[in-house]
Amino acid sequence: MPAPDFRALHGAMRMQVDRQFLPGVSTVLMQGRQVVDRFCYGYADREAGIALREDHIFRVFSNTKLVTSCAVLLLLEDGRIKLDDPIEAYMPELGARQVLRSGAIRIDDTEPARTSITLRHLMSHTSGLSYGVFDPGSVLFEAYNEAGVLNPAKPLDEMIKTLAQLPLSFHPGTQWEYSVAADVLGRLVEVVSGESFGAFLSRRIFEPLGMSDTDFWVPEAKRDRFCALYVGADLADPTKPGLTRLDDKPFPGAYLRKVPRESGGGGLVSTVGDTVRLIQSLLPDGPTLLRRETLHLMCQNQLAPGMCVQFPNMPRTPGRGFGLGSSVSIGADADEPAQIIEEVSWGGLAGTIWWMNPRLGIAAVLMTQRYFGFGNPYSIEFKKMAYQALGH
Repeated sequence: MPAPDFRALHGAMRMQVDRQFLPGVSTVLMQGRQVVDRFCYGYADREAGIALREDHIFRVFSNTKLVTSCAVLLLLEDGRIKLDDPIEAYMPELGARQVLRSGAIRIDDTEPARTSITLRHLMSHTSGLSYGVFDPGSVLFEAYNEAGVLNPAKPLDEMIKTLAQLPLSFHPGTQWEYSVAADVLGRLVEVVSGESFGAFLSRRIFEPLGMSDTDFWVPEAKRDRFCALYVGADLADPTKPGLTRLDDKPFPGAYLRKVPRESGGGGLVSTVGDTVRLIQSLLPDGPTLLRRETLHLMCQNQLAPGMCVQFPNMPRTPGRGFGLGSSVSIGADADEPAQIIEEVSWGGLAGTIWWMNPRLGIAAVLMTQRYFGFGNPYSIEFKKMAYQALGH
């Protein structure tokens, strides 16, 4: 077979930067565990003229969820938990839930939940919890924000107490809705392990894998490697060029100091190298973070027939199911490579993405800092061209 040719992919990513869709971009492609291509171009800080390097640190937002899922699955392997355990076995305040009635316009228009939330529900985003981010104007959006569910000053145990006072969006297991479930799982890790969430991650994941730049904050000694964050010219139209710097997302001073809440849903910063180490540890042909049977389970679609990933006010994605912490491709949606079946993937609010396809033995990581960037045209183009370059 001819050697892979990555020139077209590199050219396309350069164009994304030159046309001001991305400030800078760093990508890695893998065949098996072997890195076969690295590309880094653009700026870590456009205003200061600092060129992007592979050691720069990124806000990974929801890429944190992969780490959280691995932490929970390590506890599963330890025999400390079971996937179908009810959450009240560990956090009694989350038992006996109320659920918003269909069409409710008041937060108190509820009925008793028919079943408990299980750990499997939390890992597959079918728990009935919400986020308070993606559906402005909804009853739960207003309630979550008024209650300060995502307040970084609230440690995870306080967040659970806040959630206990709010109803669920639907009966557990009956729908898919992206939510704060991973933060609840972060608290589960604390309750079961007896450690802080961050301490458990460091001991069981970051230190063993050599992920030395992954943490919930950027200390002063590493501050010069912390990328600036940008937003596109028009959130509703990602094809409009132009970038504006953001210094206050998700809150002023974010990641520059330790905060009480170590968010399992979106709190980590990391580098492209650290992220690659994590992905490699989940691939065969070498020592793995999790057992082979656990990895197989992690990559299996957990959603009921007819259920798929769907964000508020967005089209359904019938080809995208959800496993234990990440999406699983069960079919190719529009603009996706035909060979995408069985791919496991997710991304973060600042534009970072990762995917691995165990069936084909390929994987990729893309790091950038464009707020609300995940799912923009650059990520679609990157995936299509990466599959082609890797022979698929």
